[in-house]
Amino acid sequence: MTAQRLEKRQQQVEELCAAVLRALAASPRLRYRGNRLELAGRAFPIRAPHLHPEFARDDFRSFRGVADSLALRLRHSDRALHRSRMPASPIERLVFDLLEQLRCEALVSEQLPGVRHNLMHRFSQWAEQFIDSGQLENHLGLMLFTLALMSWRLLCNGHTPERIQDLLEAPRMGLLGQFGAEFGLLRKTRHDQAAFATHALNIAFCIAALIDQLEQQLGSADERRDTASEKSLAAFALLLENDGGEDGDGGGIAGANDRAGAQDGFRYRVFSRDHDVEQVVGKRVRAELLLELRQRLDQRILRQGLNLQRLARQLSALLAAPRLQGWEFAQEEGRLDGGRLSRLVTNPNQRDLFRREPLRPHSECVVTFLIDNSGSMRTHIESLALLVDCLSRALELAGAKTEILGFTTGQWNGGRPFKRWRGQGSPADPGRLNELCHMIYKDADTPWRRARPAIAGLLKSDLFREGVDGEALLWARQRLRQRNEPRRLLIVISDGCPMDSATHQANREDILDLHLRQVARQIEDEGEIELYALGVGLDLSAYYRHSLELDLQQGVENALFGEVLGLLGRGRARR
Repeated sequence: MTAQRLEKRQQQVEELCAAVLRALAASPRLRYRGNRLELAGRAFPIRAPHLHPEFARDDFRSFRGVADSLALRLRHSDRALHRSRMPASPIERLVFDLLEQLRCEALVSEQLPGVRHNLMHRFSQWAEQFIDSGQLENHLGLMLFTLALMSWRLLCNGHTPERIQDLLEAPRMGLLGQFGAEFGLLRKTRHDQAAFATHALNIAFCIAALIDQLEQQLGSADERRDTASEKSLAAFALLLENDGGEDGDGGGIAGANDRAGAQDGFRYRVFSRDHDVEQVVGKRVRAELLLELRQRLDQRILRQGLNLQRLARQLSALLAAPRLQGWEFAQEEGRLDGGRLSRLVTNPNQRDLFRREPLRPHSECVVTFLIDNSGSMRTHIESLALLVDCLSRALELAGAKTEILGFTTGQWNGGRPFKRWRGQGSPADPGRLNELCHMIYKDADTPWRRARPAIAGLLKSDLFREGVDGEALLWARQRLRQRNEPRRLLIVISDGCPMDSATHQANREDILDLHLRQVARQIEDEGEIELYALGVGLDLSAYYRHSLELDLQQGVENALFGEVLGLLGRGRARR
C-alpha cells in the first residue's frame, strides 16, 4: 500500500473516531484529526499512555477504544476541577492523569457493551506492546507499568497478562505497602471526582518520591543517563506540551511529532540560504510554450461549462464589506439639506429636501493562492490550474486582487547546500539542506488578462520537485503584509505533509512537519491574515484550522466552487 493510501486510510479511521466522539460525548464542536483532540477550538491534552495509538502497528479496534475512552473522559470529568488539582512534576502529572482516565473508563454504562469491549481491547493491546518493548527490564518502566496494571484491574476489572503475573507480584506488593490504603479507596470514590482526586494525588506524590529514591541509588548522573529510564518515560508518553500546562493552548493530544518537538525545544534551522531563489514564471518559461499551455487550459475550461458570472456574484457577497459612497441629494429621507430649505418656502409640498450617504458593498481585499509544486502534485495540477485560474478571474470580477504563488525546491534530494554540508563533514542536525525555489505565477497588481499565459505555467510539470511548506507560508505571509488592503486571505493548496529527502535524512524526520505546524499556528494566532487550506485528496486539518478536502475525481464542477465558498464563509464566521 502506498504512503498516500495509508494516509487516506488513516484519515478515514480518524473521521469515524471523531463521529463516535461527538456522539458519545454529546459535543458537536469537537474535532479529532491528526491525533489531535480539540474542543470548541481549544486543545484538550490527554497524557494517559494507552491513548496514543500508532496507525502503523495498531488495529482499528484500538482506535475505536481510544475514541470511546476520550468520549468518556469528556462526559464524566470536570476539566476545571482536574486542572486545579494537577501537580507540577511530570511524573506526578502522568500518574494523576492516568488514574483520572481509568476512573472515567470505569464509568462506562452496562448498556454499552461494545464500548467496554473496545476499552478493554485497547488497554490490553497497549500492555502487550509495552511488555514486548523490553521496558520492564528497568526500575522505572516496571514501577509505572505495575501501577497502570493495578489501577486498570481495580477500576475496570482488567486482567494481568499471564506471562508477567509472577514478574509483577513483587513490585505490586511493594507499592501496596507504600499506599495500600489510598489505593483501596480509588474504586469506592470513582463516582466522586473530587474525592477520587485526593487519593490519586497522594498516590502520584508517593510514586514520584519512590522514583527519586531509586534514581539516587543508581549512582552518578552519567550512570543514570546510561539506563533505560528515558526510554520508559517516552514509552509512557511523558512528552508533554510546552504550553504551560493544562490550558491546552499549544497542542491537544498531539501526535508524536508535536510531543517530541515540545520536549526538546524544537527550533527550525536552515543550513544555507545562499542558493534560494524567487522566480517569475512568465520570464523563466518560453513565451511560445506558455501560449501552448494556455490554449490547453482554455480548452479544458470551455469543456467544463462553468458559470463564472454567478461565481463572481457569490464571491462579491462573501468578501464585500460596506463602505460609504458619497452623498446623494434630493432624497425624501435622510439628513436635512440646508441648501434646499429655500424650496420649501416657495413650494410647501416639496419633499426632496434631504441627503444621505449610502453604504455599498465593496470588495477591498487580496487573495493569495499558494500552490504546492512538489512532484506528487503533478497528477492533479491540470484540475488545480483550472480551479485557481477560474477563482482568480471571478475574484477580479468581484473587485478583489489576487496573487498566485508556487513553491518547490531547486533540486531533487538536496542541492548545493547538501553538497556543501557533505564537504564540511556532515555535522549533525544541519537543518534544511535543499535550495528553495519560490515562483510567482501572478502578482497582485497584474490583471488576470495580462497574467493568463503565466498562470498556465502551472502545467509545466518539470518545475515540480520537493516542497518545504513552512518557509513557503512565511514567504507568502510577508508578501501579503506589504499589501494595503484591509482584508487579506491566504489559501494553501497541497496534497500532504512537507517533503525534502536530504533534509529528512540528515535531521529528525519530522523537522519540516513541525515547522509547518508552527508557522500555520503563528499565522492563525496573529489574525491579520485569514489562512485556509485545500487538501488534494487528503484532509489537512492536522496543520490548518480551516481546511477542505478536495475530491477531484469528478472534475472541477460548479459544486466544487461552492464547497470552497463554504470554507471561506465558515472561516470568516469563526473569526
